[in-house]
Amino acid sequence: MRLYAFRTPDGGITVGELVDDDSVVVHDGVRHAIAGLTPAPAAPSPSKIVGVGLNYGEHAREGGRATPARPVLFLMAANTVVADREPIVRPDGTHALDLEVELGVVIGRRARRVARANAMDHVAGYVVLNDVSARDWQGIPRALEEGGQGDGQWLRAKGADTFLPMGATLVGPDELDPRDGLRLRSWRITADGTERLMQEGTTADMLQDVPALIEMISESVTLEPGDVISTGTPPGVGVFQDPPVYLVPGDRVRCEIEGIGSIENPVIDGSTQDRAVG
Repeated sequence: MRLYAFRTPDGGITVGELVDDDSVVVHDGVRHAIAGLTPAPAAPSPSKIVGVGLNYGEHAREGGRATPARPVLFLMAANTVVADREPIVRPDGTHALDLEVELGVVIGRRARRVARANAMDHVAGYVVLNDVSARDWQGIPRALEEGGQGDGQWLRAKGADTFLPMGATLVGPDELDPRDGLRLRSWRITADGTERLMQEGTTADMLQDVPALIEMISESVTLEPGDVISTGTPPGVGVFQDPPVYLVPGDRVRCEIEGIGSIENPVIDGSTQDRAVG
């Protein structure tokens, strides 16, 4: 199963099946060339997004951290979700915007206290995510300006508006298995078109696989249909480059996962956004 979410002329979202090597979407018996469609997030309104930190061994090591016995979990909300091609807004006050290509797991059936052996029965499919992070707000020492401390928690650093670009393509678990080692890559593309490969790794480096994550999370947090698990990122993020590489307005970010596809989003300046008054 390979599905594609796209926007209808009235602004709604619908889903069709991908055919012809993913060049065509079939919806209600009508064929649509994918090149003419506006992509929408595959899971546009999750009740929650569970982020997983330090779930790739090489990523933990690049930051000088030990691999945890249990991964770090944190929550994001639907305000973070934007579609392929839509802008990532760099908020006022951060200078250390970073990228993280991640495999997203979309829940298809309510999961509460699910055993690992049955976990895949609750998975609708996989999607490409970019877990954008403000590293200074996150409190990573090398991202802090002199005297800076970060927020002490990750609400702004991981949960700001537009911080979770999500692909339109949802690939069912019958099509691929992350335990086989799917390649993940991300690029920063500067305003002059120069592409820099940032991250490259495989899902074989995940410390906790998808069934283990579902078991652990659903033990205490019920996962509802449409919820998303963002399963962690491979090495190569900007904050641990030498020197660090951060995203700035005018950049574009491309994230790609083997067997699913890619997303690409421009970065814009938050100071140019309208401000609500009242």
